Amino acid sequence: MSANPGKLFFVRALCLAAVLACCTACMAQGPHVKLKGKTYSVEVADDPREQQLGLMFRESMPEDHGMLFVFAGETRRSFWMKNTRIPLDIIYFDADLKLVSVANAKPCKTPQCPSYPSDGPAMYVLELNAGQAEALDLQPGDELEIRL
Repeated sequence: MSANPGKLFFVRALCLAAVLACCTACMAQGPHVKLKGKTYSVEVADDPREQQLGLMFRESMPEDHGMLFVFAGETRRSFWMKNTRIPLDIIYFDADLKLVSVANAKPCKTPQCPSYPSDGPAMYVLELNAGQAEALDLQPGDELEIRL
């Protein structure tokens, strides 16, 4: 008993199309994080230059976007808002991706800007538009999922 070559080609082409559609959907989504069931597209700041610039000079950011800072090790972190024009939630996570603390940071237009330290050692920092942490009712220990 032999398979119909035309039918076999069609089945293989259909399978290939399904695999490509899945892969394209994953790639189109880009880096993202998930926090308490909500997904945010993120820019990743994993080198000193990107981390220093952060979200400075931006006039706005879509509600479902953010910036994820990835550091080599876990230590107390502190961020400031110099030249940052949008209010942000600065959300600190430890090496196990558990929430350490949240700071509600306001834009700073003066030469001396306040700093926003973590309450404990952090390895990952997620910046989202101000109000997101409250809307999600974030609590210490909440877990962050990262997909790069």
